[in-house]
Amino acid sequence: MPISAISFDGDMTLWDFQKVMRHSLKKALAELRRLVPNQPARDLTIEDMITVRGEVEKEVAGRIWNHEEIRQLAFERTLEHIGCPDRDLATHLNTIYLKHRFEDIELYPDVIPSLDQLAPHFKLGLLSNGNSYPERCGLEGRFAFVVFSQDVRVRKPDRRIFEITAQKAGCQMAELLHVGDSLENDVMGANDAGARSVWLNRGGLANATGISADHEIGTLAVLPGILGV
Repeated sequence: MPISAISFDGDMTLWDFQKVMRHSLKKALAELRRLVPNQPARDLTIEDMITVRGEVEKEVAGRIWNHEEIRQLAFERTLEHIGCPDRDLATHLNTIYLKHRFEDIELYPDVIPSLDQLAPHFKLGLLSNGNSYPERCGLEGRFAFVVFSQDVRVRKPDRRIFEITAQKAGCQMAELLHVGDSLENDVMGANDAGARSVWLNRGGLANATGISADHEIGTLAVLPGILGV
């Protein structure tokens, strides 16, 4: 069955999430230190903030899906850790973080040219466990369908989110090709659901997982050629 729709992961596939996340936390940390000039604030690191956010996400898993709400709770927890519990300040820091988190996203240079080549031939969509909606990251109007885990309350690699995606794309599962950087979330998830998969391995990493994609690529620029367009 020929491919009629392509879904793309977002973070680390279309943009460098780690880069923009750390950049945004750096902005928020600078503001925190300006407003709370105590030693615990000076000692706080971005790694500490990432750890707190991970802890909060685990605690609220299954109850809170919205990433911005989780980040707000993480800032509240961080302020508690440095001896300055303040919900209003946490909201202020979250606002600064989110401003840079979305406004400062930089697409990988192969994204727009590849989407331009593929768009005349396939329905293109975004399938993400994150929260970077197309209009927030310079991709407004680029996708025929968009699926975010926080909206449907199921995450990759659960096959149900791929079923939702195929439904939104208006195609059979075997007609859906999913492209992503995660062997577990993207490749295994697509394979288990009956879709076809592309592992975008930008870093040339070795694969010792036993998870195998239909195609492995190092750049989106080769995808149109693989698909014959």
